[in-house]
Amino acid sequence: MRLVRVGAALVGAAAVVLGITMATGGASADQSSEKGQIEPKIIDGRFADNAPWAARLFVDGQENCSATIIAPTWILTAEHCVAGAGTYTFNIGSLDQTQGESATGVNIHTNPEADIALVELDHAVTATYSPLGTADAVAVGQTVQVYGWGATCTDQPEINCQSQMLKVADVGVSDVACSDYRGGTAVCANRIDGITAGGDSGGPMFATSPVDGSYVQVGVASTSDRQTFTAYTNITQYRDWISSISGV
Repeated sequence: MRLVRVGAALVGAAAVVLGITMATGGASADQSSEKGQIEPKIIDGRFADNAPWAARLFVDGQENCSATIIAPTWILTAEHCVAGAGTYTFNIGSLDQTQGESATGVNIHTNPEADIALVELDHAVTATYSPLGTADAVAVGQTVQVYGWGATCTDQPEINCQSQMLKVADVGVSDVACSDYRGGTAVCANRIDGITAGGDSGGPMFATSPVDGSYVQVGVASTSDRQTFTAYTNITQYRDWISSISGV
């Protein structure tokens, strides 16, 4: 099904280099290799044990990015994950990327200033939807969690070591007003026990709000150096835009 795109124009090839998605056409992981060697890594980190809001993004059937479901018919992910042509499908609500309810994207809305996108699904999905945080939910010095099905290695091509099971890692917030690759406001963080890599793009950053103790999504994965540093579009700064489209 061809998607209807709403919002910013398609990004150029340089954006794929700057983003942490895998290039379309080379995104398929070696599943036999991964099943024979599943390690507890995003790169390092550990296996997630509870993430009912998680969604794995496939482009033309190939693994590509991570995402979250935020409402019955709405997926939140990175703009650079949905910048190319193709059919976008999602497996939703399972820690195992091969499982969960399948849905297809029918409309894409991209933010004109930041590396975030909303994808409308072809049908309503019953799930635990990702709770979105407000500006006071994330602060410099916090330890937050990042989630994704991306690469687990640095010693071989990232497409060869995508994780079948969702991973999570702790990172430490160093800035809440830095930049994502499109110049949008981002949460920047440094490695504690792991870091994001190719395939984790679009996946969430969660924080425990210092105000009320709720566990909420505060970011969407935009860039990473795959070693010590990552930048997540700060979705708390784009709540009005998200709400105007999805109602969340």
